[in-house]
Amino acid sequence: MSMPDAIEIAGLCSRYGHTDVLEDITLNVRQGEILGLVGLNGAGKSTLLKSILMLVVPTAGSVHLFGEAHDRPSSRAQLAYLPERFQPPSHLPGLDFVRLSLAFYGRRVRRAVVCGLAEELDLDPAALRRPIRSYSKGMAQKLGILATLLTDRPLLILDEPMSGLDPKARILLKRQLIDARARGRTLLMSSHILADHDELCDRVAVLHQGRLGYVGSPAGLKESQGAPTLETAFLAAIERPRQAASA
Repeated sequence: MSMPDAIEIAGLCSRYGHTDVLEDITLNVRQGEILGLVGLNGAGKSTLLKSILMLVVPTAGSVHLFGEAHDRPSSRAQLAYLPERFQPPSHLPGLDFVRLSLAFYGRRVRRAVVCGLAEELDLDPAALRRPIRSYSKGMAQKLGILATLLTDRPLLILDEPMSGLDPKARILLKRQLIDARARGRTLLMSSHILADHDELCDRVAVLHQGRLGYVGSPAGLKESQGAPTLETAFLAAIERPRQAASA
């Protein structure tokens, strides 16, 4: 018997007020892959992620996580989510935030493990004793990534995980994401940094004006558009339908 997909989305629609944000989204995320969600600001990427998480209630369609309907708490217990605007409680020391986050998943972790991963993400372990209000944006982002990785969930949903990270931290995070995939975890990530998608992702999904325009490998998108980079391929993919419509 084949394994169910980590995420199975069928005919998903979402609306804010009278505005359609997502229209007929059908997308599967296979177990053990990294799938990148690509789109302009306002394309609906965060809405799609929040619809999977039941933070936004879809107006139509279905979502299943590992074969279970996503409105079941048992299905969502298998995932960890890092939001785009990560804002941890500023009064907590970093280590207490990590412990609190993991407690929601029934997990306890030794300080040495937390400090070890902090070093691998270029976050000074000494900073874990300080209140988060003393952190820079990049440090707070590393803390959120650290806590998300330590949940040990089989599915990670990451909305702009590279936000606020300097080049060194981005490299170190990519190593962690590749290692997570090697250990069988599934990642769905949204990022504006298309070069990271090209380097990390098994497949990408191009979301434009609330609809999916492409799902496949980064190499396949470049080939289909005759483009040398993922950035130019993405631009061609979203521009050509508009040019065809105006022809």
